[in-house]
Amino acid sequence: MGLFDGLRRGDVQFDSGDASTNAIELTKRRAQISLTKQGAASGHLRVNLSWRMRTSDIGGSQRESLLRHPFRALRPPEVVGHSQSMVNVDLDLGCLYELQDGSKGVVQPLGGYYGDANAAPYVKLSGDDRFGSGSGETMYINLDHRDSIKRLLVFVYIYDQTPAFDRTHASVTLYPSSGPRIEVHLDERQPQARSCAVVMIEKVKDEIVVRREAKFVYGFQAELDRLYGWGLQWGRGYKSKIDR
Repeated sequence: MGLFDGLRRGDVQFDSGDASTNAIELTKRRAQISLTKQGAASGHLRVNLSWRMRTSDIGGSQRESLLRHPFRALRPPEVVGHSQSMVNVDLDLGCLYELQDGSKGVVQPLGGYYGDANAAPYVKLSGDDRFGSGSGETMYINLDHRDSIKRLLVFVYIYDQTPAFDRTHASVTLYPSSGPRIEVHLDERQPQARSCAVVMIEKVKDEIVVRREAKFVYGFQAELDRLYGWGLQWGRGYKSKIDR
């Protein structure tokens, strides 16, 4: 049986609590938080990735053109489609996991490794958002099995291989079963980066700790693997075609 064989893909009902009125932002100065001390180390931890294009990329060329040619403002507006650089920004949410029994693997859209919340690895990806919609991409971590979890690295990568972190405002938000949501903003200008390690969730002694990483790399999952010493074997993967 292969490393990722046997991942169940059954539907699961999740509860995520109500943390809409309060938030904690993890920064360089305040890089980690204990879910155990917050009383939030149980239930389903919801992890959401959302992003939008930077406004300077959407309208920058038009503003420069009007400064040079002010009379163009009198012309009827043209209907212009999104540029190729805007359409192809496809950020994906993933998670490298290591359990207490030594098993390791990945949960990600690439290759269809969507995981399982009620069985190992206790991490499940709900779907794949390829267009940066308002809901973004969501992953669930079942902290009722926290004693089975050693460490989880939540990461974001660009599927189409075109560096685009400098053209997007991306955020990863964690919604515990109780208490405030936890936010990590990926606002650093990293024009050549293709992947980013966002947060590490690990068991430290008897606590579940969330630590901000925000480490951008030029490569993909294999480079994140080497950086954090996961030791997996990687090959090229593909997504399924989009259902229209």
